Amino acid sequence: MQPPPPVAPKGRHYERLIEQTRTIPAVTCAVAHPCDDASLSGVMDAAEAGMITPILVGPEAKIRAVAEEHGIDLGDVEIVDAAHSHAAAAAAVSLVKAGKAELLMKGSLHTDEIMREVVAREGGLRTERRVSHVFIMDVPSYAEPLFITDAAINIFPDLETKADIIQNAIDLHRGLRLGEPRVAILSAVETVNPKIPGTIDAAALCKMADRGQITGGLLDGPLALDNAVSPEAAAIKNIESPVAGRAQILVVPDLEAGNMLAKNLTFLAGADAAGIVLGARVPIILTSRADSLRTRLASCGVAALFAHHLSAAKPVRS
Repeated sequence: MQPPPPVAPKGRHYERLIEQTRTIPAVTCAVAHPCDDASLSGVMDAAEAGMITPILVGPEAKIRAVAEEHGIDLGDVEIVDAAHSHAAAAAAVSLVKAGKAELLMKGSLHTDEIMREVVAREGGLRTERRVSHVFIMDVPSYAEPLFITDAAINIFPDLETKADIIQNAIDLHRGLRLGEPRVAILSAVETVNPKIPGTIDAAALCKMADRGQITGGLLDGPLALDNAVSPEAAAIKNIESPVAGRAQILVVPDLEAGNMLAKNLTFLAGADAAGIVLGARVPIILTSRADSLRTRLASCGVAALFAHHLSAAKPVRS
């Protein structure tokens, strides 16, 4: 029997990412409806760490009341008054669209409220890419940050959507200076089986990468989870691949599978799960009320680093 993998100090991957943010200027972030202790304190902690320069969007009286109740110093932070959560989401998106913010962050409102404004055909932040979510997991027993996608936005992605999901995750991995990622397209098995549609998609996605339709990463699939993250399991199955056993991005077949995988790692393996939405004009930070301070800072840090990368990559107009 193989010995269990060594368990490293919790949060070590996040600490490295957070450390990187000290090398870049703070990024302006529009925060939609930060009207409870968790969301408002998380924003101000990230601001104090020098990651973001927040613009708070929501009912000003309520924001100030929450700050006073919980001893949160707002300093001279800009507040854009908006009557309620729907108005706050719309106003925050408008700030981004006007070029006044390089990041968007969800406060104490439902995810679908802010995402409705993001994907609106008129006035939204759509691009040619499908919007998708990535969990950046800090798993104590895994040697590298582990990306899981998509576990929050696309419920039953088709082949074209999966291609965008993968490209978004690859771009993030490279934008965080983590190098060319090894991408495992997950299924229940490691062989192509016409009775399992996800295995057909996996094979097609790998061929799309061969033909340059997906770029910047090494793809393999279908792979079962054990074959993706365990070198021993991959060896037992005689899988020869630069990805098998060493995956850095796990692409799940649907939202339910991804959500269960991320929560399994969180609650049974002691992992932290920072989250970011990609594919819009700017990165979008989606935090949960259950997130720890470290996870909230990691989400902000990842988004700030990627926003800085996107800004640096924009062509300079002559």
